[in-house]
Amino acid sequence: MPPKLTRLLVSNLHQATIKQPVVRNMMKSLYFQFSAGVLPMYAVTFIGYWAYGSSTSTYLLSSVNGPVWVKALANISAFLQTVIALHIFASPMYEYLDTKYGIRGSPFSIRNLSFRVGVRGGYLTINTLVAALLPFLGDFMSLTGAISTFPLTFILANHMYLKAKKNKLTSLQKLWHWFNVCFFSLVSIAAAVSALRLIAVDSKTYHVFADL
Repeated sequence: MPPKLTRLLVSNLHQATIKQPVVRNMMKSLYFQFSAGVLPMYAVTFIGYWAYGSSTSTYLLSSVNGPVWVKALANISAFLQTVIALHIFASPMYEYLDTKYGIRGSPFSIRNLSFRVGVRGGYLTINTLVAALLPFLGDFMSLTGAISTFPLTFILANHMYLKAKKNKLTSLQKLWHWFNVCFFSLVSIAAAVSALRLIAVDSKTYHVFADL
């Protein structure tokens, strides 16, 4: 490997590595994410509900009024965020496919490049087709969030922390984590039931490839 490329890779690897102390800096990031980081998310949720009520569209920007360029910019931002998020969440699938079919070596070799473009492009195409096929895909996203995102983010994390630190936590800390486990379990169940109801209701109203 050329020396310049080696230095570049080492530099990028160093930049992507959390500086010491790793655990403390990771905890700082988590504290920030679950405090200041959630404020914009909840702000959009509650302000949107306050402004448009329960009749608002699943895709909030469909209910927003204002200059065309502002709506266009918001839609472009939402599209780019969706593309990035899709690639991040699809990374385990990409890794599984690469491992299963023995994709190793240079990512720019003809075989590896053609495989990744074809398989990953096909994966994204299928996802896009399903999203267009079901205009109420947001209901399915709510369901997957209820049965995967909530448990993984709030329930499993708290339970794992309890198991790992059970002898080092005070009674108050244990109570707090068990409260999170129980509370978000109930929220997850309620969200799943709500999502199933929305799917049942919307499936009677919309037709496939509906232009909403």
